[in-house]
Amino acid sequence: MDILFTRNQELLDHLQDGFVRSIMDDVLWDESRLIAIRGSRGVGKTTLMLQYQKARYGSTAGRKSLFVRLDSTYFTQHTLLEVAERFYRQGGELLLVDEVQHYPLWSKEIKEIYDTYPALRVVFSGSSLLHILNAEADLSRRALSYDMQGLSYREYMQLYHRISLPKVSLQDILLHGTDICSEVVRKCRPMEHFGHYLRKGCYPFGTEGFAAYNVRLENTVDLLLNVELPLLRKVDIANVRKLKSLLAVIATQVPMMVDTTKLSKMTGIARTTVLAYLQYLHEAKLIRLLYADDLSVKKMQKPDKLLMENSNLIYALSLAEPNQGTVRETFFANQVGYRHQVEYSKQGDFLVDRQWLFEVGGKAKDGRQIAGAREAYIAADDTDYPAGNKIPLWLFGLLY
Repeated sequence: MDILFTRNQELLDHLQDGFVRSIMDDVLWDESRLIAIRGSRGVGKTTLMLQYQKARYGSTAGRKSLFVRLDSTYFTQHTLLEVAERFYRQGGELLLVDEVQHYPLWSKEIKEIYDTYPALRVVFSGSSLLHILNAEADLSRRALSYDMQGLSYREYMQLYHRISLPKVSLQDILLHGTDICSEVVRKCRPMEHFGHYLRKGCYPFGTEGFAAYNVRLENTVDLLLNVELPLLRKVDIANVRKLKSLLAVIATQVPMMVDTTKLSKMTGIARTTVLAYLQYLHEAKLIRLLYADDLSVKKMQKPDKLLMENSNLIYALSLAEPNQGTVRETFFANQVGYRHQVEYSKQGDFLVDRQWLFEVGGKAKDGRQIAGAREAYIAADDTDYPAGNKIPLWLFGLLY
C-alpha cells in the first residue's frame, strides 16, 4: 500500500498552485461524509480533488489523506475495500477516489466503506454518465453530488491570462449589467480573448499548449465513445463508429430541429436507436438536448432542438466551418445552463427558468422575434456594454 502514498505524493509535488475552479467554493466539503463529483473527461476533476487535499492537509499528504485512481493497475490485484480498511486502521481520515467508473463494484464497496467506517470521509469522482441513484448500491441518500463542466469564460480569463473577473448571478446581469461591464472593461477588453475561448478555451488542457488542443479534445471524445459509453450504457462496440458519425453530423449541422428519420438515414443507425443514442450523448456532455417550454415529461419525448455541449466541440468535430450563430447559441446554453434551466422557445431562442426569454445574435440583432414578450432580452455578440434589453453575450460567461 506504500506505493499508493508515494504516487499520491508525486501528484501533489507536480500540482501547480494558483488557479482553482469556482466549484471548489460550491462544494459543501464538510456537510457530508460522502461527496460525488461527476463530469466529462478533461474538465479537471482530478486536479480539483488534489487541490482540495492539498488545501486541507498541506503539500505533504502524510497518512491522514489518500488519493487513488481506480483505473490504476494496482486495483487489478487489490480491492478498494481492502485499501480503505488498511488506510482507516493506519489513522486515515480522507479517502479521495478518482475514475470510479473503471471499477465494476465501485458503488457497493463505497457504500460498505461509508457504512463501516463512520470516521472516514470519502470523496469520489467519475464520468458524467455515472448513475448515483440507480447504481447497484443506491448512494443518492448518502452522497452530496455535484456536476462539473468545462471552464467558464471568467475562469478561462483567470487561468490563461491572469485576469480576475467577478463571478455574478443571472439576476446581477439583468439588473446591474452596465456596472458589471464597467468593472470588467477597467481590467481588460472583454472581446479581445472571447473568440479564442469559443475555439479553444473550455478545457484546462490548453495549459500544455494550444497547438494540439483539438487533437486532445478529439482523443477525449474518442475515449468517451469507445470506452465509457460501452462500459456505462452498454452501447455495442460495433456501433461506436456509427455513433461517431452521428456526432459529426450534429456538430456540422447544429443548431438543428430533431428529425430522427433524417438522422437515421444519414448515419445508418436504426430510427428507434437514434433517440437512445442522442440521450447517451447528452448524458456524456457531448451534446445538449433542448425541449419546448410546454413539455413536461422531457425524457419520454423527442427533443425539439440539438446543440453541442460547448463551442469547442463544434470547432473540433465539425466537418465544415462553424456558423457563428450556432457558436453563439451554444455558448449561451452552456454557460447559463450550468446553473439554470434552459429550454427551447418557439418565440425566442431560449426560455430560462420558465421566466426570462432570450434571443441570441450579433451586434445588429433587432429583437423583432421577441417583441411584445415580457422579460425578454437579446444576448448580443461583439459589444462591451448593455443597451436597453440588449446584453453583451460574453457577460454570461461570468456566471461561474
